[in-house]
Amino acid sequence: MILSFSSTDAGASSTALALGLPSLIALLAYAVAAALREGAERNLRIALALGWVAQGCAIVVDIAGIGSDIPGARFGFAPALSLTLWFVLAVYGIESRFVPLPGVRRALAVLGMLAVALALAFPGELRPTAPTRWAPLHWVLGLVSYGLFGAAVLHAAMMSRAESQLRRKVATLTARPAGVPLLRLERLTYRFVSAGFVVLTAALLLGAWFAKPWHWDHKTVFSILGWVVFASLLAGRHAFGWRGPRATRWLYAGAGLLLLAYVGSRFVMEVLLHRTV
Repeated sequence: MILSFSSTDAGASSTALALGLPSLIALLAYAVAAALREGAERNLRIALALGWVAQGCAIVVDIAGIGSDIPGARFGFAPALSLTLWFVLAVYGIESRFVPLPGVRRALAVLGMLAVALALAFPGELRPTAPTRWAPLHWVLGLVSYGLFGAAVLHAAMMSRAESQLRRKVATLTARPAGVPLLRLERLTYRFVSAGFVVLTAALLLGAWFAKPWHWDHKTVFSILGWVVFASLLAGRHAFGWRGPRATRWLYAGAGLLLLAYVGSRFVMEVLLHRTV
């Protein structure tokens, strides 16, 4: 249900030129981070930070439509993925300064490479005007919810990994693995889920209130289904104490539905059907 702003091929070559340099820097930095060994903590952190800054510049160039002959905002499925991962990396960078988050840097670097490469290949569509004056706020809220749920998924993956390690350590009667305590990871995970749910609710209400005309499309259906899954997860956790794999499966299902809502539908329209909306 998240709205996109733009669709035209005018100025495509100049946009590609403006987008190319920061994207290439980000790709190189993330490649270095992915190749470094876990022992090289300082160099790995620097490479990830450089990639994050360059990716942020590429996102600004892409969304702002810099290099295009027509003023307007540009967006699509690949920039949405890139911005979501950029937000997750920001959360990781802040948290890693205070608590140990082992075993995820290389995976985040690889995901960063993929996100930047996709955004470089599919820079989105340009529209000079928004459908309504409230569309930008709806769009921003939707992207923020993507980022918050992405951060929740990252923490849930770390939590599942820590639980698996703990079971193996207990089975061999060795010490508990180093890292963030499970209860702390769990609290962080569902704080992000709760925040994402609030923002998603605001985005959906805003979209429903100001949509002209309202219609049931793929984005709307998948967004509402995702909202229902997250509402059920939070209700189940509050009322029945859902924890562990059951709660994680609900989180992954909700995130998957939300991803299909905008990214999936836009991918089909832009890449498979070559249509604009």
